[in-house]
Amino acid sequence: MTASKDVSKVGIVMGSDSDLHIMAEAAKVLEELGIEYDMTVISAHRMPNKFFDYASSAEDKGYKVIIAGAGGAAHLPGMTAALFSMPVIGVPIMTKSLGGIDSLYSIVQMPSGVPVATVSINGAKNAGLLAAKILATSKPELLDKIKEYAAKQKENVNDKDNKLQELGYEEYLKGMDN
Repeated sequence: MTASKDVSKVGIVMGSDSDLHIMAEAAKVLEELGIEYDMTVISAHRMPNKFFDYASSAEDKGYKVIIAGAGGAAHLPGMTAALFSMPVIGVPIMTKSLGGIDSLYSIVQMPSGVPVATVSINGAKNAGLLAAKILATSKPELLDKIKEYAAKQKENVNDKDNKLQELGYEEYLKGMDN
């Protein structure tokens, strides 16, 4: 968790520790932007009482957005949205059996009145950035950080293109293999 004077907090929740390597990407973005977050593992299926307590008390604990990642049946994001009145961002986690399509459909096909903003399969980095943008609607200083983040991404792409133009594709590819 990153410390911040900001009282706005993001919750990052996942159904299994096997999702941690994906969900950590959301945490990295939040850390880079100086946003406070908590990360936890709760199975909506195996720990329904603990899950209910987490989601129903999240607003009182200062959460403004929850990023929920889950694979397979992937009920965690939708159930979080049913209990938490603030925005929920669902991250479908890739599965071995169906490549994450099952997770994606489970999260994106929510009934009317229970919205879950859904990012791509394993798209936790974008979930972190979306959470930051939601918070930035009322925090101009955070919006400035997001603009700086986007400028760095643009600069990175320009640097790669300059290198490609300088080396040509064959030499560039050789450098990528290392």
